[in-house]
Amino acid sequence: MRLNVRGRDLGSFVEEARARVEKEAPVAPGMEIEWGGEFESKERAMHRLMVVVPIALLLTLLFLFKAFDSFALAVLTLLNVPFALMGGVWGLLASGMPLSVAAAVGFIALIGQASLNGVLVMSAVAERHRGGAPLDEAIVAGCRERLRPVLMTALLAALGLVPAALSHAIGSETQQPIAVVIVTGTLSACVLTLVVLPVMYQLWSRATVALSPPRRPGSPCGWPEVLDLRRPLADDGGLWSRLSTEPSR
Repeated sequence: MRLNVRGRDLGSFVEEARARVEKEAPVAPGMEIEWGGEFESKERAMHRLMVVVPIALLLTLLFLFKAFDSFALAVLTLLNVPFALMGGVWGLLASGMPLSVAAAVGFIALIGQASLNGVLVMSAVAERHRGGAPLDEAIVAGCRERLRPVLMTALLAALGLVPAALSHAIGSETQQPIAVVIVTGTLSACVLTLVVLPVMYQLWSRATVALSPPRRPGSPCGWPEVLDLRRPLADDGGLWSRLSTEPSR
């Protein structure tokens, strides 16, 4: 039996149809029902995405670690990804679209876009902080410096896909979910990267200082002083001086 689904998503329709068939038309022994066609292709694609998405996140984390030489900064930057995903989810809900394979591909594209925005902001803030600037001043100056690049990358991706997001022509059922996810996700990532990510960096920096060893006098970096065995000990004319000046017997 063949049919076309209109006015609702394919996944929920098949789930409802399966439940009604099992309830109202039970299958006789030795017989089975297979749901194929586009639904079968969608299920295979979703299973592949369940493998591709974790691999993409792991590779992104490795590249971020290579860029910052810090696992903590890499994780903080990767935490910017959910901000973009939230915007994509809101875009799908506002437009009444289901989560399809095309929308999932759009979410994968958002991982790279959100990571790029995070690298732009985090690198500027961390560089100024390591250079000796106060934490709050480094955050404000770094975000102000990266404001224009972040806005340019976000607007370039968003405005370029607006026609596809608003299109209702033939083939738009494939292009529209990707465009809606990328447009709304990029805009949300742009705003939240400049607001939430600096706050997370500030909290992480203060927690690092609070958990670090107490600073001792004469140790500018905050690390406990250690005894340098290569430096001679100060004696002030004590026992060592007398032993060294008395003739041996």
